[in-house]
Amino acid sequence: MAKKFNPPSYDMSLADHGFDATEYRGLTYPLGEHAPEIGELYHLLPDIGWTRLPVPGNLRHINIWLLADEDEHGEGVAIVDTGLQLPDTIAAWEKLFAGPLKDKRVTRVIVTHFHPDHVGMAGWLCKKFGVRLWMNRTEWLMARMLTADIRNAPPEEAIGQMRLAGWDEARLENMRQKGWGNFAKAVSPLPLGHVRLFDEQLLTIGHRKWRILTGGGHTPEHSCLYDEDNKIIIAGDQILPRITSNVSMMASEPEANPLAEWLESIEKFKLRMHDDTLVLPAHGEPFHGVQQRLDYLAKGHYDRLDKLEAALKQRPHRAVDCFGILFDRDIDDSVYGLATGEAMAHLQYLEKSGRIPVKIIDNVQWFGGANNF
Repeated sequence: MAKKFNPPSYDMSLADHGFDATEYRGLTYPLGEHAPEIGELYHLLPDIGWTRLPVPGNLRHINIWLLADEDEHGEGVAIVDTGLQLPDTIAAWEKLFAGPLKDKRVTRVIVTHFHPDHVGMAGWLCKKFGVRLWMNRTEWLMARMLTADIRNAPPEEAIGQMRLAGWDEARLENMRQKGWGNFAKAVSPLPLGHVRLFDEQLLTIGHRKWRILTGGGHTPEHSCLYDEDNKIIIAGDQILPRITSNVSMMASEPEANPLAEWLESIEKFKLRMHDDTLVLPAHGEPFHGVQQRLDYLAKGHYDRLDKLEAALKQRPHRAVDCFGILFDRDIDDSVYGLATGEAMAHLQYLEKSGRIPVKIIDNVQWFGGANNF
């Protein structure tokens, strides 16, 4: 029989941590700029631990949440998100298991969505501790599909999608030379099965009850964990404080409308979130002000859509012609694919809402006012 779990005191305020709160663009960061170092554990609350793992590039890190849990074998810890499969990530996990987590038993691994910085070490952790992977079915299937889809060259459908967007032949040839299946390099082999997470599911972890709220747009069915009683949400990439999550067309669903799904999800979360909810994001620091942040995210996309529509009424554009309209930064080779996917998502939204027409000329999509063709 499992040992009875004695919940700690939850009237603890984040102000008790001794850090000065900071404000930036209407959001309040109760811990200021404090964050754990890579591989260190910081107790945000008595039953919620926070660590960080390395991510190459501008993101630099991913936040990992460790939740006090209990199962038939006794007390332990549930891990939410897992990091990329990289030597530095493995070293950080080993440091944690040799240090602050030395006497902790992992009860389960929970992943918010299929992107490799979130699912990358899930299989490694599940195998190491003999536990189940908890994940939305669609997201799990996406990860399983992408880890299995390894080829010497990209499929012609993927090449065709980039050609539609306006990539030139030199860029397409470079894409061919890179092969297909880089996703699998960053993800450890996943378990054969999983425990399914679904929208509005109530998940008991330790003494807390977490409601699964599913969002779309960034990925098909991203899972957030919302403790309604204590107003805390583990938001993954669905609500980030200082950057906007990428919303892109995917080769696996070329007729989708991910930006519409993203904007619908924002409205859904606005209806569910108390404004004093503490948001635990995948990147950045914990913050208050979720309603303002969701409003800002929605307005940013609506403003860009209006700006894009106005430009398209002047003359037709390909997706690659829209970068200067949509992005406040130079688009170099390192982000060219992401920028293309996001531009395509905005154009698809306008076309599917009847605001602009599209015409294919020589295997390239041109978007613009009807009088321009």
